[in-house]
Amino acid sequence: MVKLFVPYNQEVIDLIRRNTKAWWDPGLRCWIIKRKDFNREGFINQFQKKCLIDASGLNLKPEVVLPQGYLERLEQKQYSESTIKTYCHYFKDFIRAFHDRKLEEISHAEINDYILELIKENRISRSQQNQRINAIKFYYEKVLKREKAYFDIERPRIDKKLPDVLSKEEIGDMLKATTNLKHKSLIALIYSCGLRRSEAINMRLEDVDSKRMLIKIKGAKGNKDRYVQLAQSTLELLRRYYKEDKPKVWLFEGQGGRQYSASSILNDVKHAAARAGIKKRVYPHILRHSFATHHLEQGTDLRYIQEWLGHESSKTTEIYTHVSRAEFVKFKNPIDDLPLDG
Repeated sequence: MVKLFVPYNQEVIDLIRRNTKAWWDPGLRCWIIKRKDFNREGFINQFQKKCLIDASGLNLKPEVVLPQGYLERLEQKQYSESTIKTYCHYFKDFIRAFHDRKLEEISHAEINDYILELIKENRISRSQQNQRINAIKFYYEKVLKREKAYFDIERPRIDKKLPDVLSKEEIGDMLKATTNLKHKSLIALIYSCGLRRSEAINMRLEDVDSKRMLIKIKGAKGNKDRYVQLAQSTLELLRRYYKEDKPKVWLFEGQGGRQYSASSILNDVKHAAARAGIKKRVYPHILRHSFATHHLEQGTDLRYIQEWLGHESSKTTEIYTHVSRAEFVKFKNPIDDLPLDG
């Protein structure tokens, strides 16, 4: 995709609408054109008489075709749509880097050097490093059927960062400050069920079981289904929202009945935090972190929290023991025994 950021000018906007295949994205606050529909020289020739063009952020990489069997194998393995998109994107980058070589002839030492250069020059994260390695490994091991030992890439140590958490009061302030019923229902559902943003987007009307007071989450991370508890207050909010908005298929719908977008959820959460006067960096996943931490603080067994979050390993869930205040409040801080004023 190519993004166009245009200060409001009706003449330029009319020209975009008439002469390009761009559409306006309200979440990103810019115009979007598909890469295949964008001609750099033609665009500049059309618009340079009407406005100044800053193309410094434009990085049009040559179009790359995936090798036969790569995408098909990903689909056969039933990888998630998000994983398929990520693998294809990163493997195309790999092909570009070795555009003058046959993929079958590239050595593992050269691949190591390629990853190392990305770390040094592009400062890619540990997570992205792992994803890029996996995208490359998938081709050689799953498509070409080579031995797993083909690569000798040292895996990075995972950063042990603690998750950000909001207090119950801060989440309550966000909900009180949100007057839009859909946005309020969305925030309440994500927090009260510990959902990932993608899980909220993919939620359908039939996934809400009000008789059993459960929410069914289908095809979540790892392509697993799970149930989580539906809170009575959240159900009442959802009922009010349903009567007002009347969604047809998806629990939360955007314009034209389409699935609600990830950028819209991000904006809803950020705006709610801003209206509530919260100074922390607030994003959708912080609601999931807060759900787990608050359950732990009120004495919920870690095994249940693990199940509700859909974690494969209890070690993933145990990170919340490091941010829970339940243990800290048992102890008195020694500074409280000291006089702080002369």
